[in-house]
Amino acid sequence: MADHGADDRADNGYLLDNQQAEAGIRFDALAELFDPVTFRHIDRLGIATGMRCWEIGAGGPTVPLGLAARVGPDGAVVATDIDTSWTESALGTGTGTGTGTGTGGTIEVLRHDVAADPPPPGGFDLVHARLVLVHVTDRAEALRRMVQALRPGGRLLIEDADPGLQPLLCPDESGPEQRLANRLRSGFRELMAARGADLAYGRTLPRLLREAGLDDVQADAYFPITSPACTGLEAATVRQIRSRLVAAGIATDQDIDQHLANVATGRLDLATSPMISAWGRRPAVRPTV
Repeated sequence: MADHGADDRADNGYLLDNQQAEAGIRFDALAELFDPVTFRHIDRLGIATGMRCWEIGAGGPTVPLGLAARVGPDGAVVATDIDTSWTESALGTGTGTGTGTGTGGTIEVLRHDVAADPPPPGGFDLVHARLVLVHVTDRAEALRRMVQALRPGGRLLIEDADPGLQPLLCPDESGPEQRLANRLRSGFRELMAARGADLAYGRTLPRLLREAGLDDVQADAYFPITSPACTGLEAATVRQIRSRLVAAGIATDQDIDQHLANVATGRLDLATSPMISAWGRRPAVRPTV
């Protein structure tokens, strides 16, 4: 999941930076929730030995490692993020840039801003971003650069949230605990929107991929309603944004303490936002006659 900087940049970008202690908990929970979905799509797209892949907003290491296992020693994976610290730590690379070895393939880790920096050179058979563009202010430019990086016939897979489609943390709002949870989730989304997040972005992906000139565009959606990973993700997220919720007058410290205690019971049926996965293929270059 993408990072948009530490606290000195958070007011202008992503609310959840990679440098806080809770980030690792969040990456683990997101991997448990969404890696099976991501790799189901990647395998359907035919990502195989010898291919080159660009993983954008890598955050944690699980998707780069899974891609490396699929492309093997003759392929390559480039994993980029504004803050690559978690990926570097997992792969044993240096700060900012580095190369690590996944199971079967090589992973190059680069510090990179997808909306501002040129794509890594060389062209890619797969470009993938998960839960990234919803937080990027210049989403259109980021998408243009992702399409530009595809080789002819290459595949683009974007997976992003659409909080507007299902805005509740507790869809079954059956009591005061659930109402408090939904109030805090609503406040979290207010903070996201104030920093430029598009809370209805996911649903636009199929159209945007077609408008970008991709062929064979398809999409689906997934969101869990109850799982231990949802519980862990919520607790880590609230702890990470606690001070901002209080500073904005959205919740008191007592509200947050009560919510965290409610979450810890494991009896709240907590949901994520729907994650919409959309994919398409860059047309192959047709020979001139």
